[in-house]
Amino acid sequence: MLHTIAVIAQEPVAMFELGVLCEVFGIDRTDDGVPAFDFRVCSSRPGEPLRTTSGPALVATHPLEAARGADLVAIPGGPVQGPYDPAVLDILRETASAGGRVLSVCSGAFQLAAAGLLDGRGCATHWRYAARLADEHPLARVDLDVLYVEDGPILTSAGTAAGIDACLHLVRTELGSEVATRIARRMVVPPHRSGGQRQFVETPLPAEPCDSLQDVLEWVAEHLDEEHSVPTLARRAAMSERTFARRFTAEVGTTPHKWLTSQRVLRARHLLESTDLDVERIARESGFGTAAVLRHHFQREIGIPPAAYRRAFAHQPAAV
Repeated sequence: MLHTIAVIAQEPVAMFELGVLCEVFGIDRTDDGVPAFDFRVCSSRPGEPLRTTSGPALVATHPLEAARGADLVAIPGGPVQGPYDPAVLDILRETASAGGRVLSVCSGAFQLAAAGLLDGRGCATHWRYAARLADEHPLARVDLDVLYVEDGPILTSAGTAAGIDACLHLVRTELGSEVATRIARRMVVPPHRSGGQRQFVETPLPAEPCDSLQDVLEWVAEHLDEEHSVPTLARRAAMSERTFARRFTAEVGTTPHKWLTSQRVLRARHLLESTDLDVERIARESGFGTAAVLRHHFQREIGIPPAAYRRAFAHQPAAV
């Protein structure tokens, strides 16, 4: 049963991520039929002001030892590089091995990885840091496509607000969907969100110039509504098809087909956000030809259909 929740606050404290945990577990909602939680904000320096990422200082109410034996120990974001407090890492390992739950929000996954808790497990973190987490901890199976991952006693969430989704999932798992729905209603958030964080990831042209292909990449990006193939692109680059395909993969990091599809999806995203063009027109403008083909690739890359993406991200005029 989920009753005792300990959040470990460390400098610099990520205020929003900590706030997510406080909002879900730290507010008395027994008048709504939500069980009372024993909620503790713990620190190695209880009672002392701790620096935060956003300016105001935070004072933890409990010592670090108060996290031992908790049903859930949570890390609310934090630095992506150590060194990390060995006492915190010990508590994380101890909690998992004793049958408790360990939760990280956003970049807090790096501390779980440092504790060895992500080895052989699926996990998530903010999309900006996913590649770094995978590189530094090759035994962790980092998933960029989801808002959170539950693997055994370990629950990791993607960027920032995905912590809400992870916390509500945990409540739903431990206490039932009715309790999770009641908390979500008070927070004015959906009890469950569809899609993953890939919908928030930008995929522009490579940041580093591609020595031999930059002109071709820029030309294709300006002519996405036209037909393209390896033979036609190789001719534009004045290379054989074999040489072009090899250099493309080496310089861009993916195949021409995958890169072209991602650029077309990026164009479709821009048009969905900034215009009122219908999906058929957007499919033609972005080079997919038909709405059905656009929906197929968009759903596969972004995790939600174009219509849902437009509802979430379309630019709205400011209220006056």
